[in-house]
Order: sequence, then C-alpha cells, then structure tokens
Amino acid sequence: VPGREINRELLSDASILLVRSVTEVNKDLLDGTSVKFVASATIGVDHVDTKYLQENSIGFAYAPGSNSASVAEYVVAALLHISRKTGRPLEKMNLGIVGVGSIGSKVYHHAAALGLNCILNDPPKKRMTGSDIYVPMDTLLEKADIISFHVPLITAGEDTTYHMVNKEMLSRMKNNVILINTSRGKIIDEKIVRAQREKFDGLIFDVWENEPAINIETLKCTDIGTAHIAGYSYEGKLRGTQMIYDAACAFFFAKPEWRVPEGYYTDIMDRIDIRNSTEPVYDAVRSVYAIEKDSKNLSAIIQKSKTDQESYFDQLRKNYPRRREFPHFLIQC
Repeated sequence: VPGREINRELLSDASILLVRSVTEVNKDLLDGTSVKFVASATIGVDHVDTKYLQENSIGFAYAPGSNSASVAEYVVAALLHISRKTGRPLEKMNLGIVGVGSIGSKVYHHAAALGLNCILNDPPKKRMTGSDIYVPMDTLLEKADIISFHVPLITAGEDTTYHMVNKEMLSRMKNNVILINTSRGKIIDEKIVRAQREKFDGLIFDVWENEPAINIETLKCTDIGTAHIAGYSYEGKLRGTQMIYDAACAFFFAKPEWRVPEGYYTDIMDRIDIRNSTEPVYDAVRSVYAIEKDSKNLSAIIQKSKTDQESYFDQLRKNYPRRREFPHFLIQC
C-alpha cells in the first residue's frame, strides 16, 4: 500500500505494520487495530509516536545507521560538484558538520580524506563526552565555508532543531557559505533562505519543509535539489530491511530465515579508469554516482501542474534506480 494511503481500516486485522518516513504512525492510525509490532525502515522516527506504542505494549523497531554510508556518499558527490561549479578548491575550505552521529561521523571521515578542515558541532555528544573536538555553534558559524546538517528533527527542549536555520543563524554565517541539508526539511526556515539567497554560494537540499508538497521557489534557489533520496542506496535499503526483519523475528520469537546473500556488500561491480583524468577524484565519484542527474529529475517538477507535483515527488522516490555504494568499485590509477 502506498505509504500515504495506509489507514486504520487497512490495519484492522494486521499484526505487523512496516513503514517508511511518509506514514504518520500514532493513535489515530492504530487505535482499535490488531497491530502488535511496528517497524520503520528509516534512521529517523519523528513520524512515529513512540510514546503511544510503548504505552500500548506495541513493539517498535527502526534502522539507525542503515543508510549512513549512502548519505555520506551523497554529501561527497555534492561537495565535489559544488567545488567544481564554484571553482573553490575543497582543500582550502572549512566544513562545518552539525550533528556527528552515524552519518555525520562518516561525512567527517570522507571530508578529511578530500582535504577539508572539519569543524564539529554536537551539543548532546559534547555533554556526554566533554571532548574539545565538539565546538559551540558560534565557532562553527564563524569559520565554516560549508555547513552540512545531520541532525534529527526535535521540536522542543534544549536541543531543538526545528527551524534552527533561521534569520538569526543566517546573520552569524559567513558570506558565500554553502549549505547542505540531508537531515530533515523542517530544520531550515526556507522562507528566510529564499529571502537571503544572495548570501549563499551554494544550496544543496535533499529534504524539504512540506514534502511531498515542496516549495517550487525554494527548489529554484538550489544548485542541487533532490527528492529525499540521499539515503536511497540499494545497500542502505537492504541493511534497513535486515534490521527490521530481525527485530520482528525477535519480537514474535520466530526463527529468522532470510539474510542478505553472502558477499553482497563487498562484491566488485565495475572498474573505473581515471589514468587519463585531469580531475580524478571528481571523475571517479561521478562515474559511480552522478548527483546532478537526480537533481535534473526533480527539477522537472517545475513543469508539472500543481495537482501533479506531489505525486511526481513520491514517484521519484518509489521508482528510484538501483544505486550501489562506493566499495563496489575499483579505481584504476
């Protein structure tokens, strides 16, 4: 069933509900149904009322970290694309990483390999570890030429992230900054970003405030705009499937009978020859993942009628081509 069409009637005698991020899972959906276990093949859970599930003894599982490699590779492709477009060498720029969890830490690893100086901000980790590697937001905003967000959507409390990118934060950013958002659309106040577009040297958005009814004017402001597919590598989907499958088996005391085939994550698919390349890193990454193709696909939404735009956005996600991760490719130097 399409995720946005799942309703209480469909679940009246279902034992298990499996969703992704587009399905709101709460009392309105589940009350009076026979659902005993819910699983979301996602790394975020802001679409699930976990308190309601707990209070009603409904099991829950999700897939933290399953697509972290995919999102990090998306960011690598975005960094190389925007560096080439602006003519600004990556090794001369500072990358601010906001949120250094499973994804942010992988972005840190890749970015350091590309020669970027990384500045890390993660208040919960700072409190937990006391490590000086995590700096205050003011320090990051003062120094960062590029800022990449990898935070969950939190709407209350000291670590709230809802509209954290707002007029006040923009006033503290450097001019000609590049923003990358692959976390949640609602961490950015798009209206403010549109109003101050001249402040940015680049905007790369994979997530949007009101998906699937995205703001077309915001899309027009971006250098790269994609349909919430940063984490859509085939391996990421497999890992997420395996995690929630294993959790469901454990909850119902069933013996697991399905596993990802041996060697599937490490099989070499292809060799990429960069011996004659003048931009070897860019050409190697683009041969595996050409991010501008995903951006071009979403830009076609501009030509759609308003009534067709939402379904087009969802179709781009549903019919996303099989994208394999970097370790499947050998580089011939």
